[in-house]
Amino acid sequence: MELHSEGLVSSPANFYVTTELMWMIPAMSTVPSNARLMNMVLRVLLCNCLIAAMLFDAHAASARPTRIVVLGDSLVAGFQLKSSDAFPAQLERALKARGHSVEIINAGVSGDTTAGGLERLTWAVPQETDAVILELGANDALRGLDPARAKANLDKIISELKSSGAEVLLAGMLAPRNLGGAYSSAFDAIYPELAKKHALILYPFFLEGIALNAQLNLGDGIHPNSSGVAEITRRILPAVEQLIERVRKKQAAASKG
Repeated sequence: MELHSEGLVSSPANFYVTTELMWMIPAMSTVPSNARLMNMVLRVLLCNCLIAAMLFDAHAASARPTRIVVLGDSLVAGFQLKSSDAFPAQLERALKARGHSVEIINAGVSGDTTAGGLERLTWAVPQETDAVILELGANDALRGLDPARAKANLDKIISELKSSGAEVLLAGMLAPRNLGGAYSSAFDAIYPELAKKHALILYPFFLEGIALNAQLNLGDGIHPNSSGVAEITRRILPAVEQLIERVRKKQAAASKG
């Protein structure tokens, strides 16, 4: 290890401590003892190690795939479809084809309501989740459950997700019109109101372009077939890319301290 007029030299890592050592050197009126010199070296090495660890953590966070959990019901779970044809799988392929490094986790459960999603939230969304696509409420509407309760459940889910640091894309749903105008108005308003409250990305109607299209649905007329899922994926893709951009901006800001 050599001391030059510019400070400590000989390796890139030493750059971080050059200023510190040059501040210390002029203050020395005598040549330091071996013990003091060793102590200085150890402090310098420790400083370098800490800086390297911080740089490694920042690089690791940016290098790993963006983890997105799709929390929803049978519409995303892949009801009567192969797992490779379900929405999360098709979305992951579509995003990777566009150059995104992502991991999409299928957390869809057939028959789930907003209450069910809230109950399983802590174990359905793993740690280090960067973003969540929240698609719940269809079964609440099909069962005619209180829109106010569905809204409260979604509100709690969103609040917990945001407190964990995850970005959220809210996929909206519309109530069946045979439930009456009052019910439909109250239910349909849930999603834009929550998106505004929490500053979320909103995809207004998850089944846009799919609902009531026999060619894009299974025989029950409710669940999308593989082609229907492909159409959902195509339509929602810009919103998901916006979600990924939010994640990247947050990570970039965090890495800068």
